[in-house]
Amino acid sequence: MGRRSAHTPEQLRELIFSSARDIISANGLAGVSAREIARKIGYSPGTLYNLFESLDDLLLHVEARMLDALDRKLADASRASDPDKQLKQLVQAYTDFCRQHPHLCNLIVQHGLPQGAPVPAWYLDRLERVIARIEAALAPLIADSQQESIALKRTARVVWASVHGIITLSTTEKLSSLASSSLGSMADEFIVTYLAGLKQTRGA
Repeated sequence: MGRRSAHTPEQLRELIFSSARDIISANGLAGVSAREIARKIGYSPGTLYNLFESLDDLLLHVEARMLDALDRKLADASRASDPDKQLKQLVQAYTDFCRQHPHLCNLIVQHGLPQGAPVPAWYLDRLERVIARIEAALAPLIADSQQESIALKRTARVVWASVHGIITLSTTEKLSSLASSSLGSMADEFIVTYLAGLKQTRGA
């Protein structure tokens, strides 16, 4: 019992985050439960619900922390002045990060909220920051007007969804032909092809 009284609520939250992240990193979403997290930190499952609304709430916070780390990785990568090169660097950094943390990255697709439950604004803000990195790289390729601003947001989301889809299919081995060793080349081929089509469309 001495261990339980030794932790502040904030320290306990960190223990829960660390435990959940370790379980997910090792076994994916299927291995996560309140009981397993509590067992690893030496508390009862009810302790989790004193600090989080639900297991879904905890998982969203784990995803948010992963998105924060990914955003920092992309910030370090987006240094090139040439838009094509910058976008390729962002995609390379994105795939490198997800290759290192496949189960955490796959949470974005695999973890769904109960039907009708809204996605919290603080979570959407994290996701938008990641997509904004892609928007910034694409912006020089799209004219600056209100109409084109809408097109830029849509284009950035198409690129993000496509790259993340390639990553998810590869890291979950859903298709045997998508080996993790070819993840970078597939993502790069998509970007090269997409940029070529975008430039041709803009030119037309």
